[in-house]
Amino acid sequence: MNERSAIAKAAALPDTKAILLGVACGLGAALCWALGFVATRHGLKVGFTPVDLLMHRFLWSGIVFLPLVVRAGLRDLCGIGWGRGMALMLLGGPVMSLISYAGFMFVPLGHGSVIQPSCATLGGLFLAVVLLKEAVSLSRAAGAVVIVVGLAVIGSESIGHMGPSAVIGDLIFVATGLMFAGFATLVRYWRVSAFSVASVISVLSLSLFPLYAVSGGLARDAAIGLHENTLQAIAQGILAGPAAMYLFAVSIQRLGVARAAVFPATVPVLTLLLGWLLIGEPPTTLQAAGLAAVLAGFYLAQRQR
Repeated sequence: MNERSAIAKAAALPDTKAILLGVACGLGAALCWALGFVATRHGLKVGFTPVDLLMHRFLWSGIVFLPLVVRAGLRDLCGIGWGRGMALMLLGGPVMSLISYAGFMFVPLGHGSVIQPSCATLGGLFLAVVLLKEAVSLSRAAGAVVIVVGLAVIGSESIGHMGPSAVIGDLIFVATGLMFAGFATLVRYWRVSAFSVASVISVLSLSLFPLYAVSGGLARDAAIGLHENTLQAIAQGILAGPAAMYLFAVSIQRLGVARAAVFPATVPVLTLLLGWLLIGEPPTTLQAAGLAAVLAGFYLAQRQR
């Protein structure tokens, strides 16, 4: 009996380590995204355009990863394949990022930082059931419903107090959240490596830089100054870009889409806290109420039953 227990304990140890690694990577990705949200809001305030922020998001990481991708093989794009690489780039790369940056031109930090990650969670749970046939417990389903309630509370602020442009901003973040859910599902479905995903998307995005340069983007960056550009290079080019993407991909591989999908729901509270501390933008009452509901939904979504 003791021998059987020892064998069972030894067999369970790798699974426990994998789960802990997945949780740590998921939370690390959430922190990186939160810092990226705050830096985006700050960048737009000091004069950057969404396209400028997009350049910082992918240029620096693309330069770093280019030799590695070339060495691994451009013919099959690091084993991912060009078709799959382009699909991942569309859903989790510059297109999604540019749309997300534009959303902050319509609504405050408290909206985008809650709506986009929450919709990524909802979309991830839905696709995990429909496409990947993963089991989702009743508690997780209830958590999804509670998250929707929280989103409705936040959306009511746009409808009742901020006007039609704010509704557009909210819908932008719904769309980008669902795009990222599709990205996360494809990473799991195709079983591609976390490092390959991060590097390939960054390198493919380099193809957009010549267009940015001829459009006068570099002159805009120079006018804003070295300090602000360095801040965005770190926040967008390292943390919110390849670092978050890599950590989240590892989380998906260790935990599965359904479990990993709940980590984006931790981004709102981290973003609102950091936004308050770093750029002095506290949440409104409705934003705080919506956030509380989202966090309750996140708690339910993590439960096993």
